[in-house]
Amino acid sequence: MAASKPVDPQSGSGLPRWQLALMVGAPILLGAGAVYLWNRSRRKEALSKGNCERKTPEGRASPVPGHPDGKQPEEMSPLDMAQAAKNKGNKYFKACRYDSAIQCYTDAINLCPPDQKSDLSTFYQNRAAAYEQQQKWKQVVEDCTQAVELNPRYIKALFRRAKAYERLDNKKQCLEDVTAVCILEGFQNQQSMHLADKVLKQLGKEKAKEKYKNREPLMPSPQFIKSYFSSFTDDIISQPLLKGEKADEDKDKEGEAAVVKERSGYLKAKQFMQEENYDKIITECTKEIDSHGKYTAEALLLRATFYLLIGNASAAKPDLDQVISMEDANVKLRANALIKRGSMYMQQQQPVLSTQDFNLAAEIDPHNADVYHHRGQLRILLDQVEEAVSDFDKCIQLRPDSALAQAQKCFALYRQAYNGNNLSQVQSAMTGFEDVIKRFPKCAEGYALYAQALTDQQQFGKADEMYDKCIELEPDNATTYVHKGLLQLQWKQDLDKGLELISKAIEIDNKCDFAYETMGTIEVQRGNLDKAIEMFNKAINLAKSEMEMSHLYSLCDAAYAQTEVAKKYGLKPPTL
Repeated sequence: MAASKPVDPQSGSGLPRWQLALMVGAPILLGAGAVYLWNRSRRKEALSKGNCERKTPEGRASPVPGHPDGKQPEEMSPLDMAQAAKNKGNKYFKACRYDSAIQCYTDAINLCPPDQKSDLSTFYQNRAAAYEQQQKWKQVVEDCTQAVELNPRYIKALFRRAKAYERLDNKKQCLEDVTAVCILEGFQNQQSMHLADKVLKQLGKEKAKEKYKNREPLMPSPQFIKSYFSSFTDDIISQPLLKGEKADEDKDKEGEAAVVKERSGYLKAKQFMQEENYDKIITECTKEIDSHGKYTAEALLLRATFYLLIGNASAAKPDLDQVISMEDANVKLRANALIKRGSMYMQQQQPVLSTQDFNLAAEIDPHNADVYHHRGQLRILLDQVEEAVSDFDKCIQLRPDSALAQAQKCFALYRQAYNGNNLSQVQSAMTGFEDVIKRFPKCAEGYALYAQALTDQQQFGKADEMYDKCIELEPDNATTYVHKGLLQLQWKQDLDKGLELISKAIEIDNKCDFAYETMGTIEVQRGNLDKAIEMFNKAINLAKSEMEMSHLYSLCDAAYAQTEVAKKYGLKPPTL
């Protein structure tokens, strides 16, 4: 569909990409640049199997004074008395008598010798647990801070403080603490990873909302624009105006057509489009619209399309709304406007509105192959694979020569089989890819999607060959170089070759946000956090939607949190 990236993109492993940016050993074929990747997060399932919430105090019970194994009170050391107070506090805690527990833990803190740092940190942490039950978040932070100062790698205290910071809406400090916890636990505890993911998403959304509304519009690269329009076959505005072109609305009763001679703003915009002089298109379309010219509907749609391309969805929507409401306009224009508005809604994470627009497009123009092609991609993102395959079949029925729909149908079937662990269907889908590239040898997308499936199957050598075919067919497609670079890392652990290919992608298209994002992720894994943050910031400035920008801020914030954790606690995950 017209959207350039999937919703909430994940890696094939189902892990959030901020986590992949910190971990080593997990697959790093992230696929952020492909429209067609599925959204297969298993986070809810993982959470149901995760560790239970950490609520209880800790510390083994010391022998109780007066018991056969215990010491008499006059023989007890200050530490023994502190332990006895702590044990008493634990009993009150379990009985939900939190004020009494707090008093006992306070006694333990006061009795404990200052040089017994491990025990003292436990007493502070236990008192913080009691304050947590009373929802006294500031006191929780204070006591956990004392515990962490005494024991900088105290996981319980760090995590409890992270949760308290979250309650106090201090997301930055919460993120730093939970990042430290994730590293200390080796990313094995779903509870802490869930909190990190949650806070990163919240921070990303907040920052993206502010940044996006104040961003300068940025025209994408010519390659991106051409690739965007190539995904449509029934789009009137993307078809070049030829000399002597005839307009349907000028046909007389005998079916003859008058030659379009006037040079309206819309026709000038089409000429600029043919010349790849994209910066002038919106201005010329506006002239046509303001003069109420004969191509007003076309100009509105073309202007809206370029508003979407530069990331100005708020300006695009009124134009799309107007075209859709023009019942006397060419039905192809209205259907195309619905497809683009539906794609815009999907980027804004409004799947219900998106689905409504695609369904309406199918209703008003049932023989438009673009409707089914783009709705099929929407349904893949919504995990409605059977419905997606049905849409691709309808598109193929209407346009048997649609190589793109054939390839995407194979990819949908492959994903369904792969996620269902159905080996026979996986093999059938792989055979389908072979058939597609044989029948359509000049369809670069067919090779690219097949390469992703081959990579899943760890057939790295053949996947590399497929990416080479993509590059041969589309040497200016930066995204292919990024995927090929990632393949070198996963296949041969060849960091130099991988970075060389991703750098080549940036050389080809210095507006390829996927290349900068991937470079940043690799730099995190290498431990070059400052460089990673620089790359993520470049990608943020190139993001084409608020949703993409939010995701990139999450990656950047994850890297920044790691720099702070390294400074404070000397904690770093393993690096490449």
